Amino acid sequence: MSLPKVVAFGGGHGLAATLMALKRLTDCVTAVVTVADDGGSSGRLREEFDCLPPGDLRMALAALTGDNPEGRLWTDVLQSRFGGSGPLSGHAIGNLLIAGLWQRDPNPVTGLDAVGRLLEAQGRVLPMASVPLVISADVVGIDHECPDDVCCLTGQARIAETEGDVLQVRLTPPDPPACPEAVASIMEADYLIFGPGSWFTSVVPHLLVPELVSAILTTKAKRICVMNLSPVGETSGFTPTRHIEVLAEHCPQLTFDTVIADPRFVQDDPHLEQLVASMRAELLVAEVGLRDGSPRHDPFLLAATLADVMEL
Repeated sequence: MSLPKVVAFGGGHGLAATLMALKRLTDCVTAVVTVADDGGSSGRLREEFDCLPPGDLRMALAALTGDNPEGRLWTDVLQSRFGGSGPLSGHAIGNLLIAGLWQRDPNPVTGLDAVGRLLEAQGRVLPMASVPLVISADVVGIDHECPDDVCCLTGQARIAETEGDVLQVRLTPPDPPACPEAVASIMEADYLIFGPGSWFTSVVPHLLVPELVSAILTTKAKRICVMNLSPVGETSGFTPTRHIEVLAEHCPQLTFDTVIADPRFVQDDPHLEQLVASMRAELLVAEVGLRDGSPRHDPFLLAATLADVMEL
């Protein structure tokens, strides 16, 4: 039996959790990663070298390294940061490696593929767009004296930390060039996976790149949504139903074949099942979170659930 080709969309820790699960099921994995990060080490490198922010790409590569002593060593190396108070302070070693390769070859995919070979990654990591992007958001509730006023926040770091309610997000440029290899991987995929992760800054941005959206809507691949474990950060206070509605508001034609949700997140939402059914999708409620109670997915439990969906 041939292994399924899977494309996972996102960024940061959420995408890393999906990739750590998927590498236990197939080596035909492609991570399509958001490139709008403007904080920390990534933001500094982006500003200094006018390059894609490498941080989320680095985390995806680290998640796809082999689960063996050498793979775990390379993961630690990529994720390690310089200490001290000098110019390298706070930079992740993996970010510098990726940015250094981009200095040699301006094609970002060439450098990412080189790191993937070095790590013997069980899959491929691609940027969702060929240029760095800026996220802007309409937010209410920031001004306590005028809580209904809509404010515009610009920058991934600012949006991720806002205490207001995010209404919608936009990208600059509004019609960015998609990574051609990412478009090709979507068209060849058997499954597409959205989430978990920061909903507005990691998941939704992929639905704002026209070439990606066209591929997502026309491919024969089945679409899976993996819900978060709790409403935190940008979607604090959001119900699971509201999470799905946000995706529909940014891409009205998007539907799913399967929505995976942990019971601790959906137990108090009576509307989710009806909404999922209206999309002609299956709601699969399964325990996929770590048993320590933290809002993090367990790669083994998530892998088992995805294996059921993919009939592996």
